[in-house]
Amino acid sequence: MSAFPSRAPLLPEIMALHGHWRADRDAVVCDNERWSWARFCEDNHRFAHGLHSIGVQPGDRVGVFMENGYPMLTALFGTLAAGAASVPLNTSVSDDAIVAMLGDAGIKVLIVSACFTGRFDALRERLPDVTCLSDLPAAGWTGMAEIAAGQPTHRPEIDLSDDAPLNIIYSSGTTGLPKGILHTHAGRRDWAYDLAIALRYHSAARTLLTIGLYSNISWVAMLCTLLAGGTLVVERRFDAAVFLDRVAQSRITHTAMVPIQYQRVIDAQRAEPRDLSSMQAMMSCGSPLHQGLKRDIFDVFPCGIIELYGLTEGIITTLDPEDAEGRWASVGKPLIGTDIRIVGEDDTALPRGETGEIVSRGRITMPGYWQRDDANAEARWVDPQGAVWLRSGDIGYLDEQGFLYIVDRKKDMILSGGQNIYPQDIEAVLVTHESIEDVAVIGVPSERWGETPLALVVPRDERLSMDALLDWANQRLGKQQRLAGCIAVTELPRNPNGKILKRELRKQYGDSANG
Repeated sequence: MSAFPSRAPLLPEIMALHGHWRADRDAVVCDNERWSWARFCEDNHRFAHGLHSIGVQPGDRVGVFMENGYPMLTALFGTLAAGAASVPLNTSVSDDAIVAMLGDAGIKVLIVSACFTGRFDALRERLPDVTCLSDLPAAGWTGMAEIAAGQPTHRPEIDLSDDAPLNIIYSSGTTGLPKGILHTHAGRRDWAYDLAIALRYHSAARTLLTIGLYSNISWVAMLCTLLAGGTLVVERRFDAAVFLDRVAQSRITHTAMVPIQYQRVIDAQRAEPRDLSSMQAMMSCGSPLHQGLKRDIFDVFPCGIIELYGLTEGIITTLDPEDAEGRWASVGKPLIGTDIRIVGEDDTALPRGETGEIVSRGRITMPGYWQRDDANAEARWVDPQGAVWLRSGDIGYLDEQGFLYIVDRKKDMILSGGQNIYPQDIEAVLVTHESIEDVAVIGVPSERWGETPLALVVPRDERLSMDALLDWANQRLGKQQRLAGCIAVTELPRNPNGKILKRELRKQYGDSANG
């Protein structure tokens, strides 16, 4: 028996302790306003007590459909302090998807930014028995400030278990209802601890947030910063020039973004240079960093970049800046305390150098999909010793030093004439063309080959000939990889995490080749 029994604190207690011991330090900066750690915690605690006053109990789910800003942080972390689970939603999804996801989560309360209340007025009848709150006064809506008014500023005294749900983040989904990815209080705390080490966060971190706070990428940056007692600098929306100005003026040290954002930042910096010397660590994830862009980032930012490959479900690898030279295409090694393997089509583990599906296990893995036993079963791989691993659905291989390389998404692989073709390999060739801004390769039906590759290209120069580009590309591609065609587009559809939605491209361009 321990003479000094102790229990690892969960995030609500850790943050409350920051509010006590770091009371006067900035916790949040937004719209040129500042909130100290003491004020941030008091606001979260008042709102948590307010949620309890309207019937929210620990374990209940609270939907959050809001634009970036301080009220959204209060909604998320007040819900956390109340012991309820937040369900933050992507604000660009359709009405039917909103209703489906909130219904699937079984939310008790919905919190909406005032700019969205008109949209939800038409949806409220489809969300029965849900209490609706708005960040600002709106007709027919209860304000967040109204339920928080007069509430205590101390942390609610609730008994939270390690496996209590902290949030449910819905996947982008390929067909049907997206899957709810459940995270627990202990799981998210441990996830933040391990990521904070890998991404080099500390108590003096000043982290710039430019992606919607519903995104798991933002949750990485938020929880790592808040765990360490640093400062969140929140932008309502991304603008490359504003990003650079903020880095220079606010002495930003950390950020997390997707590749297309970094490309725009690099272009803006080269057009009008700013002082970037304060930046200490940047993370890129959501989709692969092409080698050329990764090199450009190293040229422009002295700190280089940490590329993260991961799933919201829990698989994570990182490539440290010190390891990037000579491994520009790699996404690094597993996060501390986690393991990965490569398995073949027969579900046997493969040796280094061979390509197969990536699986992972570790304490950061989700406990499971919300109310989806079928999806949980599909995502399991059990090794010969009986240990359970999480399937990624991604194809990759490990080199002799154990560095991971992503080949492609399993569902995006093209089967042409009996050969596996990985679109990412073709895209890596195309992006080296100086006149290409962005590109995606998809498989389209072919009478001769079954499937054949097609390139959708966003050109930098509108004079770029697609026929000339096709010839240029096919001279550099392997025989089996050769493109059936190139089509110019103005932009590529992406989800909030920057991933190209190839399923949308397949729907639109599926009949564009028939060779």
